[in-house]
Amino acid sequence: MFKSLFRRKTIDRILIDAKKGEGDGHASGLKRVLSVRDLTFFGIAAIIGAGSFSSLGDAVFRGGPGIVILFIICGIACAFTAFCYSDFATRIPVAGSAYTYAYASFGEILAWIIGWALLMEYSIGNIYVAFSWSDYFTSFLGKLNIYIPDFLSCSYREAHQAFLGNVNNAEWLNAWNIAPTLSGLKIIFDLPAVVINILITILVYVGVKESRNFSNVMVVLKLAIVLLVILVGTYLIFSNGLTNNWQPENAVGLASFMPNGFGGVMFAVSGVFFAYIGFDAVSVLAEESKNPQRDLPRGMIYSLVICTVVYILLSMVLTGAAHYSKFEGIGDPLAFIFEKENLNIGWMQFLVSICAVVAMTSVMLVFQMGQPRIWMSMSRDGLLPPAFQKIHHKFKTPSFATVVTGLLVGLPLLFTDRKFVLDFTSIGTLFAFVLVCGGVLLIPPKKKVAGQFNMPQISGKYLFPLIVIASIITAQLLANNYFSDLLNIDFAADDATFKLSTLIFWIVTFLLAIIAFIKNLLFIPLMGLTTCLYLLTGMSANNWKWFFIWFGIGFTVYIFYGFRKSKLSDE
Repeated sequence: MFKSLFRRKTIDRILIDAKKGEGDGHASGLKRVLSVRDLTFFGIAAIIGAGSFSSLGDAVFRGGPGIVILFIICGIACAFTAFCYSDFATRIPVAGSAYTYAYASFGEILAWIIGWALLMEYSIGNIYVAFSWSDYFTSFLGKLNIYIPDFLSCSYREAHQAFLGNVNNAEWLNAWNIAPTLSGLKIIFDLPAVVINILITILVYVGVKESRNFSNVMVVLKLAIVLLVILVGTYLIFSNGLTNNWQPENAVGLASFMPNGFGGVMFAVSGVFFAYIGFDAVSVLAEESKNPQRDLPRGMIYSLVICTVVYILLSMVLTGAAHYSKFEGIGDPLAFIFEKENLNIGWMQFLVSICAVVAMTSVMLVFQMGQPRIWMSMSRDGLLPPAFQKIHHKFKTPSFATVVTGLLVGLPLLFTDRKFVLDFTSIGTLFAFVLVCGGVLLIPPKKKVAGQFNMPQISGKYLFPLIVIASIITAQLLANNYFSDLLNIDFAADDATFKLSTLIFWIVTFLLAIIAFIKNLLFIPLMGLTTCLYLLTGMSANNWKWFFIWFGIGFTVYIFYGFRKSKLSDE
């Protein structure tokens, strides 16, 4: 049985299955309508919005101005990972993303695990975006003197945490105090978040072409408003003399670019990395791309470069406009900085709220398009029931999987909260990225083909070990605060989980350096693998606990259904 868990599908078989896998009884497949511009816009739609309009507030609160460094690290990690995704996408231009890639490289059990992880990214991640969308929507309505009761604009868990004193948020506390009760249970749920999820599900059900046009318009709008925030915010920071916010005092009175130390910056990794997870959503649209071997890699890389620059600028504006400690529990950071107690520009707050409502709708759209197509691929392989690969006869979309995705986003909105969802999503996505980069190392290098993406075949035999050795020396100097007096930065971290995970990271990286030297492995996937592993060191013990619980559930589902029903089970 153990050997069967790692049974693989060859790339040739995956391509054949995709062609006939409109499958068993379904006469037609997905429409190929997306160009490189459309794919780039889809990437931007997912990336700018999930972070800039939502999780950036949580990241600022945890890491202070120092999150700029983390954005650069995440951008580098995602760049290497994008090359690995692109390499796979040119070999296997079908829906399924990292799940399909793992099937060809690691085998069935790890393909299932990645599919399970991507469920966290696309469906559960959309819960966080829905919560933040609701924040901007209620802020917009407030400017029109229309008010939704607090108990209908936050989650039950958030209100309860405020009641217990674990979170300092007056609106959540008020929601708990004024909420009506039914059979002793307080009626508290985020009504706008639930409604937008229903509307997005309907739009995705109708079709990708309609979704594409809607998304492209919103991308132009969101880029315009983000640029305006950067320009207006930067001007006000310097004109009002707020640059001292880039060296804020922490709880013990130390002024520093990293007020909570480098450990605090790393604990912001879930908020920062969440901002990047949308770029791989482009690869899910392979079967709807006109020329996937050429356009998918370009779409991922173009959107990643654009968004990294935008995020660095936005994080500097946010941390300059207000003290980092003010961002606790803030789900609408771009509107927040223009409130009365901060930059006090009412028209900007109003404009940002309007555009954020539209922009974040595009984020939900892209995420909710991705999940059904992954389930469709898993169903083709027999790991999920056949209903998940059903294509609607008129709209040419995975209809059943789309409806299930809508339910999977909508129901947890009633009982979870954004912090849990944010941490939960990021760790699963990082794990999937690790497996994608590792998967490239397990398959033979692709021969160069004109007109397609060709990953640079840079050898890591000597270069990677040298970088590892230099990094270990540098890390030791930073851990000992060698540069602290010069830079006024505390690089040390006191958290036991961070120290343990960092130690494990360096052991694994050192072993990889030895293997790279012996096996002459490629440099780019090695760097993608190690940078994503390093980002995982920022996850807390609680993150890891829920991560293993989630995958324990997934493994159980696989053993009792997927393992027996797999189309490879009889081979």
